[in-house]
Amino acid sequence: MFNKKKNNDKDENIVNPENTSENPVENAEQTDTTVNQTVETPELSAEEKLQAEVQQLNDKYLRLYAEFDNYKRRTQKERVELLQTAGKDVIVSLLPVLDDFDRALKAMETAADVAPVKEGILLVSTKFKNTLAQKGLKDVSSINEPFNTDFHEAITNIPAPTEDLKGKVIDEVEKGYTLNDNVIRFAKVVVGA
Repeated sequence: MFNKKKNNDKDENIVNPENTSENPVENAEQTDTTVNQTVETPELSAEEKLQAEVQQLNDKYLRLYAEFDNYKRRTQKERVELLQTAGKDVIVSLLPVLDDFDRALKAMETAADVAPVKEGILLVSTKFKNTLAQKGLKDVSSINEPFNTDFHEAITNIPAPTEDLKGKVIDEVEKGYTLNDNVIRFAKVVVGA
């Protein structure tokens, strides 16, 4: 049936093509064992599996770290650009007021009558205040109001001229302003004592 060759370097069971078996089942079994012996792959050891998993997790970590680092750089760049152009909207809206001031200055040079110049300056001032109000700027009302440290900064106290003005603002040295309901400058006031 089968010829068995003994060779120290090779497998003991080698099928001899010259001798064919009459029983095909025996022949197939012999072929299967020969194939299984040559195709068999070694299993990875537990340590090698762990090392592969550690390498995979390290790669994942490095990719996430690089992605986060890129995100930080991108947002920092966007923030710098935003700060550089933050006032652009306000400046663009104030350019017509600046043009009006330029025209008023030219008109003042040749004006013989003061009344039209005053009227022009008043119009420019009103336009300027309206433009700032559209951007959220409001002035803090102070005169005859109770002193409030959230909006006022007391410069000095003076004796109140009447009893009802005690603890109230008598005079305003510098106007205070809020921008979108947040104080950006406190009103400097004189308070009655």
